[in-house]
Amino acid sequence: MAKLENPVLMATIGAAQGLRGEVRVKSYTADPTALGDYGNLRSEDGRVFEVLEVREAKNVVIVRFRGINDRNAAEALAGLDLFVERENLPDEELDDDEFYYADLEGLEAVGNDGKSYGTVSGVYDFGAGDLLELKGPGRRPALIPFSEAAVLEIDLEGGKILIDPQAAGLIDDPDEDGKAPQFPPKGK
Repeated sequence: MAKLENPVLMATIGAAQGLRGEVRVKSYTADPTALGDYGNLRSEDGRVFEVLEVREAKNVVIVRFRGINDRNAAEALAGLDLFVERENLPDEELDDDEFYYADLEGLEAVGNDGKSYGTVSGVYDFGAGDLLELKGPGRRPALIPFSEAAVLEIDLEGGKILIDPQAAGLIDDPDEDGKAPQFPPKGK
């Protein structure tokens, strides 16, 4: 099976559910039950998974795949990540301010001062809002908030995002005399 050129993570298989080969799946789609609407899912090792049935459960969906017919086969899939090719995702359904995480990866982060702060190497959500990971040569990876204050503009065609480095936490806010503030402030 050919390797995916631009894979997008759609789901992660969890534990087996019941005896007929169903599995608990953490779906990363906006509508978890639409997991099979984007075509067959693929694992990193090239296996193809066709979704036959999907039903909602608490925090996950229960999925039955073609060819997975018993609990032993289902248990063997635990922890497997499933992907689709980026071209299978519909662009026409996106609003102007919506993006697929996969489209942001690889964009250069440029400050409103013209300085490059690296490229987007990942997008994460740890529960308090989305974060962009920036990596650049000679610098440690940095996480910045994916917010309107920190990310001013996204130019997919130009391959760049315009950021406010101060709002993103990449530079300190100098006070009036041009020096960074002291913590704790002197004399207090």
